[in-house]
Amino acid sequence: MNDGGDDLNEAISQLRVARSTEGLDESEVDPDPIVQFGRWMSEALDAGLRMPNEMTLATADAEGRPAARVVLLKGVDDDGFIFFTNYESRKGKQLTENPHAALVFYWPELERQVDVTGEVERVSSDESDAYWRTRPAESRRAAWASRQSEVIANRSELDDQVLAIEQRFPDDDDIPRPAHWGGFRLVPSTIEFWQGRPNRLHDRLMFRRVADVGWIIERLSP
Repeated sequence: MNDGGDDLNEAISQLRVARSTEGLDESEVDPDPIVQFGRWMSEALDAGLRMPNEMTLATADAEGRPAARVVLLKGVDDDGFIFFTNYESRKGKQLTENPHAALVFYWPELERQVDVTGEVERVSSDESDAYWRTRPAESRRAAWASRQSEVIANRSELDDQVLAIEQRFPDDDDIPRPAHWGGFRLVPSTIEFWQGRPNRLHDRLMFRRVADVGWIIERLSP
């Protein structure tokens, strides 16, 4: 790498941040990690963070080759974490081939991270329909127009597809949900809460689901 690259690597290697002294103790967390996640998400919302529902979704294909991208959490309930996508996209196909995934929420302003692993299942058609109706009309048309993850010749091809869909569905209130679009729910087997602390001595509390027992809490070394 050239000198410019060396300078860049030097700058990256020297990046540091002073962590807070706020800790995370077992006695302070709710025994239900979904409830605890709700607390942290509410605090992120109250803090005015931009899009705290952004999360990195990591998947792998049938041969174990990984991929990751940022998607949006659109719901959380006792059964897990819900997001929506094109079932024929790369992530949609990978989740069908290999229904194991991980999510990471990172809120740097709060020095917090939540790491979730588990199995993924499709939500019901009724759940997908209900969320579909809440989306802006142009987002619903876009779901029809975009063959997500497929190679296209240029931007004009996409624009032409959008125009065709606008002509096909001119009524904002009458845009049906395509069969290739819907929701997934990640059913967690582990949920880790990470709180930044000084000197890299962070607090890490892992909730792990154990058959016939429920959730247990384990502290992990940073």
